[in-house]
Amino acid sequence: MADLAFTDIDDFYYIVDVKTHRTDTKLNMPNLTSVQRLARFYEEDTNYFVLLIVDYYLEATRVIVTDVRFIPIEFLGWDCLTIGALGWGQIQIANSAYITVNPQYSRRKWMLELCDILFGFYPKEIAKINDRIDYFRQVRELWLAKPDDW
Repeated sequence: MADLAFTDIDDFYYIVDVKTHRTDTKLNMPNLTSVQRLARFYEEDTNYFVLLIVDYYLEATRVIVTDVRFIPIEFLGWDCLTIGALGWGQIQIANSAYITVNPQYSRRKWMLELCDILFGFYPKEIAKINDRIDYFRQVRELWLAKPDDW
């Protein structure tokens, strides 16, 4: 979940996930964290999951840094995030070239939006799983009908 972590003088605990974005590439869709891991981590109000996003490009053998941002995840707009189908769900940046930041956005509001998004996401995952079950029922029937030649 983190590349580094620290506690500040006010006893706030920060987990920092460093994300690099090479700006001269087409699509960057980094995973940020598991929805379940974030929900558990944010049960404690003094915990912060923060992204250190570094934009850069290469010039011959030199790395040219064009932007550095230090952003709590709850300041990221849901218009630039998506949920990936890994485990409980993985929060991802949809495209690192387009990041919406809402400074001072309420964690409560952001987490409620996450829940609403998951209430739409999970039924779609259930439908996909049901399709996969149906498919392998057919595969099983096909193999049951074949003779065992060994």
